[in-house]
Amino acid sequence: MGVWERSLDAAGVRGALLRGDYGAQRSVVARFRRASYVAARLLLPPYLVPHVVAATAVMHHGDNLLDTGTRAQRAAAWASWEGRVRRALETGVGDDPLMRTLVHTMEAYPRLRGVVEAYLSTATAELEFDGFATETDFQAYVDAYSLPGFMLVASLIGPDADDGSFRAGCRTFIEAGQRLDFVNDLAEDLREGRLGVPMETLKRFSVSVEDLAAGRESAGVRELVEEQVRAARAGLSASRELSALVPGPSRALVEALVEIELLTADSALRRGAELLRGSASPPPLGALRVLARGCRRARAER
Repeated sequence: MGVWERSLDAAGVRGALLRGDYGAQRSVVARFRRASYVAARLLLPPYLVPHVVAATAVMHHGDNLLDTGTRAQRAAAWASWEGRVRRALETGVGDDPLMRTLVHTMEAYPRLRGVVEAYLSTATAELEFDGFATETDFQAYVDAYSLPGFMLVASLIGPDADDGSFRAGCRTFIEAGQRLDFVNDLAEDLREGRLGVPMETLKRFSVSVEDLAAGRESAGVRELVEEQVRAARAGLSASRELSALVPGPSRALVEALVEIELLTADSALRRGAELLRGSASPPPLGALRVLARGCRRARAER
């Protein structure tokens, strides 16, 4: 019996159809979110892995629907899928592999239901996103889209009951991570006509969208990039406290996620204005060291 099969057993996934459904989500997540999948497989206890895979697959599918096609096509696709998810929530019956895994994972973790409902109620903020005028707009986007999506997975690895501290820690982490993503993905976002750095921030550094699109590595661009990355890094550093708010079996994964984001931020700082030509990545050796430390921590917690 392989590692995945033992994880399914540990997670209480029975029956050939349902096990195949989880296997299908595993394939999707491993293909499109390889680093996250490897980290979860290495650092989480087996009973959590299939459920985290199922929640990640829901988040990934929602992202795809909201990001693919014209705005009208995206809105129609999302509305159709949202209706199917809400029917699954009401009836406890899924009509495809993704829905069946979602229903089963919600049965194992009932707190996920409210998280899914919250995600559905605000995720259409992504349909409206074509840039931010102000920092306040960015913060609203984090609250409406980034945080609810992250909580689909975070709620499974977090505490059974939350006095608000865990969610606040998650918000600190995901705000910093989203800020880092937006500055790190400048080149890609500019090609797609969407910019995640607020316009008021560009004005503060006397930088225009045309400057960025033309790849002008001016002093203003360099200062802009450095400020945004350092702000993200400060939030990520504060997020190190998040691991103390999760149960022992989840700590190794949370610590690794934060440290790999910090490595990415350091790489982005070194790349500076060159981010206009492509994103920075964490150094492979550094990421391997983080995972190795995480494996030692995970073994100690089990």
